[in-house]
Amino acid sequence: MNKKVIGIVLIIIGVALGIWGYDIYDSAGSQVGRALGGDTPIEAWAGMVGGVVCLIIGITKVK
Repeated sequence: MNKKVIGIVLIIIGVALGIWGYDIYDSAGSQVGRALGGDTPIEAWAGMVGGVVCLIIGITKVK
């Protein structure tokens, strides 16, 4: 039972991190930076990749 609770929490955190990372990726400042220099903020990558990792770990714990 405890593993399922941890899994659900990780899924929620993963979704939140993914949304946060995408918000940073899609922000106006980030779009200008990508247009001029092609650089994506590291926070965007960290949020999206961290969200996917948390989501995968959470799904495996819920099973």
